[in-house]
Amino acid sequence: MYKSFLRPIFFLFDPEKIHHFTFFMLKNFGFLNRLFFPKPIEDQRLEREVFGLKFKNPVGLAAGFDKNAVLYNELADLGFGFVEIGTVTPKAQAGNPKKRLFRLIEDGGIINRMGFNNDGLEAAIQKLKENKGKVIIGGNIGKNTDTLPENYTEDYLKCFEGLHNFVDYFALNVSCPNVSSHAKLEDVDYLRELITEVQKINNSKEKQKPVLLKIAPDLNHGQLDEIIALVAETKIDGVIVSNTSINREGLRTSKEILEKIGNGGLSGKPIRERSTAMIKYLSEKSGKAFPIIGVGGIHSAEDALEKLNAGASLVQIYTGFIYEGPDLVNQINRKILESKV
Repeated sequence: MYKSFLRPIFFLFDPEKIHHFTFFMLKNFGFLNRLFFPKPIEDQRLEREVFGLKFKNPVGLAAGFDKNAVLYNELADLGFGFVEIGTVTPKAQAGNPKKRLFRLIEDGGIINRMGFNNDGLEAAIQKLKENKGKVIIGGNIGKNTDTLPENYTEDYLKCFEGLHNFVDYFALNVSCPNVSSHAKLEDVDYLRELITEVQKINNSKEKQKPVLLKIAPDLNHGQLDEIIALVAETKIDGVIVSNTSINREGLRTSKEILEKIGNGGLSGKPIRERSTAMIKYLSEKSGKAFPIIGVGGIHSAEDALEKLNAGASLVQIYTGFIYEGPDLVNQINRKILESKV
């Protein structure tokens, strides 16, 4: 129903406008899910216990879709095992100028330069107070665009402190190519400083929350070795592999169109192999020392199994959700049951 009827209509319009339209429909007409989408698969064999949390299934929705924690209850009804909200910044911000979201239909990809547009920390907290307990919630946190370099860590700590009582785990977003001083955020010395300060707050709490680092798909083996060492040193709970890419190699979309689109992070099918290769490297080189959430280019059940077999404990979808529709969650879970992964 989605791919044959809804997607052709949706893809006639601007991606960001359709995103907001979809939000409105899911929020206000959720009962239509039963007409358009199959009932979610529920099976105890799909349950996974990862970094101390029990997931009803290993298929999650990546950050960026429900930026402001508006739709996580409704998304849970589509069968997701977890939903990552955000990226949340301390203050509300509009993000980058529009147009900033582009489909690469020939490649099964998306380029975005949204720039952490969100309603801010307090708005997210108010929405999270409406949590019905249907699904595990991750909090993806970042810094405001106008924050000075010396205050980056303070931004992350504000979000961590504010969301601590309302989310089940945290993702430190230090790898988005659409924010200023991107290079500093991926510097290993800065990451050590940031994670250390986050862990200090976490350890002061009565109940600690798992902390994960979200990394880019463009890191080389040397940089991945640094990530492995950093996880061991700081004792964070896992890594999300991966964010969007600035690499444009091998795309079918013409150079003229890409030049017209301009910069931004690439997601979807074009980064599938890179993401999976990184998962495999981190898993094998570390001796499976920490959990990995695999994300990037999952457009089919086979894509998800590829990441799980490479060493991921859980997977997330986003661009695949846009292209393939909500039934992708069921397709993946069904394949997992058949394959006994």
